Formats: sequence, C-alpha cells, structure tokens
Amino acid sequence: MTTAILFVILVLVGVAIWQITKIFELSQFNKTKDDSQVANDKDNNWNGQLMFAFLVFIYLITIYSFWAWGDVLLPESASEHGQDIDRLMWISFALIFFVQTITQALLHYFSWKYRGRKEQKALFYADNDKLEFIWTIIPVITLAGLIMYGLFTWTSIMNIEDNDEALVVELYAQQFNWKARYAGEDGVLGDANVRFLQDYEGRNLVGIDSSDPNGLDDVIVQELHLPKGREVIFKMRSQDVLHSAYMPHFRAQMNCVPGMITEFAFTPTMTTEEMRQTPEMAAKVAKINKIRYDNTQALMAKGEEGLDAYQFDYLLLCNKICGASHYNMQMKIVVEEEKDFNNWLAQQTTFAQTIQQ
Repeated sequence: MTTAILFVILVLVGVAIWQITKIFELSQFNKTKDDSQVANDKDNNWNGQLMFAFLVFIYLITIYSFWAWGDVLLPESASEHGQDIDRLMWISFALIFFVQTITQALLHYFSWKYRGRKEQKALFYADNDKLEFIWTIIPVITLAGLIMYGLFTWTSIMNIEDNDEALVVELYAQQFNWKARYAGEDGVLGDANVRFLQDYEGRNLVGIDSSDPNGLDDVIVQELHLPKGREVIFKMRSQDVLHSAYMPHFRAQMNCVPGMITEFAFTPTMTTEEMRQTPEMAAKVAKINKIRYDNTQALMAKGEEGLDAYQFDYLLLCNKICGASHYNMQMKIVVEEEKDFNNWLAQQTTFAQTIQQ
C-alpha cells in the first residue's frame, strides 16, 4: 500500500513540474518565438481529411455491427405488453440514429470547412435568436413527445387491475436463487415473513406463516410454470439484498426490495415450444450449437468433456449485482397451455404436506 501511495505522489509531482515548466515557457516573451508546435495549413488540411475519414469509419462500423451482431437482439416479445415496449424502443432508436447521423456529419464537415488557414481570422458571431429558438424548440418538442409516449406506455403496463381470473405468483429472491409460490385451491397466498424461515427445521423455504390457513395449500417450486393467455400477477419479495426480477423475453423487470412487496403483471402469448419453433429462435439455437460443437471438438482433442447441445428456455434472471454468484442467479420458466399448467400444478407438494414430512 505504501509503495502505491509513493508511486501516485511521484506521478503527481512529475505532472506538477511539467505544468510549471510549460507556464515558464509561455512567460518568456523576450525569447525568440518558436512556431514548431503551431499547426500550419498543411496540418489543418490533413486533420480535416482525417475527420472525414473518421466519419466514414464510424458509419461503416455501425453498419457492420448491425450486420454481424444484429441477431443477438431479443426475439419477438412473448407477452402482450411487450409489443408496446418494443415499439417505444424502436421509435427511440430511430430518432437517436437519425439525429446522430445528421449531427455527426455536420460536426465533421464543419471541422474541415472552418479549419484554420494562414492569415485568416475567426469570425465572431455573437448570437442569432432565430437559430437558437429553432435548435432549442425542436429538441424540446421531440423529447416532450417521447417522454409523454413513454409515460403513457408505462402507465398502461403498470396499471394492475383486480382480476379474479388472474394467476397470482410470488417470486422470492435470495442470494443466489429464486423460488416461486403459487396459491392453492383457495386462490390466496398466505402471509409470509422472513422471521418464519427457520420453522420446521428449515423446510419453510419462503417464510410462510403457518398460522394463516390461506398458506397451507400454497405450492413452492424452483421452476416457474406459466399458462399461456392468462394474466399473471407477480408479488415479489427479497430475503436479503436488493435483487431485480428480469424476464427479458417477456419485457418484464421489477426490483425485489427487502421488507416490501413489489408487483408486476403480464400475459404470456407464446409457449416455450412455440418460441423454440420460430425461425429467429431456431437460427439462434443453431448458431449457439455450432459454437458449442467447435468448442467440444477442441475440448475432446485435449481429453476433456465436451459441451451439451443448447436448447432454448425462458429464464428469470437477477438484473442487480447482488453478490459473488449474481451471474448464476436464474430460474427456468416454462410457458405451456393452461390445461398442461393445471396438471403440473396439481402434482406439486403443498406447504401443509411439506411441513408434515
């Protein structure tokens, strides 16, 4: 630690001495003027041409990035509200790229057009109220429209109304895994609190209050199943630190905050199998398996175990850096037809059965 501090001090002292030397040189008015470091017309022309070259470079690298990695973007949304989010995102992208294309072109063009020339003085242009009004009012109107559209979209998505037909699921976050809790036949989640986690020799995985009869038929699982076409209302809790329930294919994300319950709702529109069959997802899986196959060949050549073939699944991820194993905090999501979901749920063990074991 001492060595590091001494190194930093020496660097800072060196910078200070260098700055003092530059100040001293600038203060020597009586000495012969040295123009060797002053840009001349040749330097300015060269730099102007380089600005144009860089403009072409950033446009080409942008086009290449879309061509080479455009397929890593998320596929079609698998929830009803996801189409609204995607539409808002693409409108924002279109405006950003349009403005960026124009402003970057003008920036580099003006850097060349108004480059320094020998004996030419810079034009002093005090102000122009008309121009200032134009370049102020256009961004104001554009941003105001975008913000209002975003607020409208957000409000419509977050307006969770009472729906007796909706499926209520609790997502329980802890370092570093997820658990899901479904209401039983009564359709009501029982009360829960972290104080009850140690009850029944640790079998009370999400802290259900066993004195609440509504919780006895609740079902706790570590693989999330959702019915297609039915609204799902998520109640989210955290056991320890701030987590974030992120389901990218459903365009859903909500923080899980210790000590409080947060909510989000969406309606799945595509089963897991239907998503696997889409041409876009099939192409992605084929690309991933091609990479895995090549890596497997290299590993097997070294006598090591190869990689299994990849199969697409929806995932629930944590989108907050919550600790050392944050990267691996995920849970598989299975979207299926409602009759298949009901059959699966009927086969699960209830909380009452768990604590009686």
